[in-house]
Amino acid sequence: MLSIIVPAYNEEQRLPATLTRMRAYLDGRDEPYEVLIVDDGSTDNTVAMSRTLAEGWPELQVLALERNTGKGAAVRLGMLTARGEHRVFSDADLSTPIEEVERLRAHLHGNCAVAIASRALPGSQIDVHQPGRREVMGRTYNRLLRLSALRGLHDTQCGFKAFTADAAVACFEPLRTLRFGFDAEVLLRARRLGWTVAEVPVRWEHKEDSRVSAMRDSVGTLYDLVRLRFIVRR
Repeated sequence: MLSIIVPAYNEEQRLPATLTRMRAYLDGRDEPYEVLIVDDGSTDNTVAMSRTLAEGWPELQVLALERNTGKGAAVRLGMLTARGEHRVFSDADLSTPIEEVERLRAHLHGNCAVAIASRALPGSQIDVHQPGRREVMGRTYNRLLRLSALRGLHDTQCGFKAFTADAAVACFEPLRTLRFGFDAEVLLRARRLGWTVAEVPVRWEHKEDSRVSAMRDSVGTLYDLVRLRFIVRR
């Protein structure tokens, strides 16, 4: 079974189109699947809208955190609730098209338990770039991360990642970073446990109305970067 986890915060406008596209793709494949929407304390109608869609879609499940806790917390709940042998989380805006999922899953064999989408490899296709400030922020963060903790990975923040069931439980169950820096902690835990992390070039496009604040979240992720090595070491 394939599990798709979609963390959501105030996504009532974008989720319907995303879920329609996901369902069309997943229904067309000869494999059982589930889609888990994990609401991160939205203040709009994300939960009600998602539950209405779930009434006519048995493979769709809606989970809800009581308050806004962070994207990492939402993905963690989805990963630990999922039942699939492969568990993939995707941003709600489908910046990475759902069709790219098989590129990542193709790497999940042998010692490779984690595959991450990358916008920074030669084979990556960027259809719409991020605004300049946000792109610089992302490159700077990833450069610092490579120097301090995750050598060899060029894009740790792309919101499309695949895990085997064992890796999902082992990496997300002890997760301490619950906001936007959670990706780095998960990847570092995977490496510390001896698994290979595959970085895979994908198609990607920036979508407007991002939930990321360049200033606020850059400060938060840099703080998470400083404490990351101490968290995993303990």
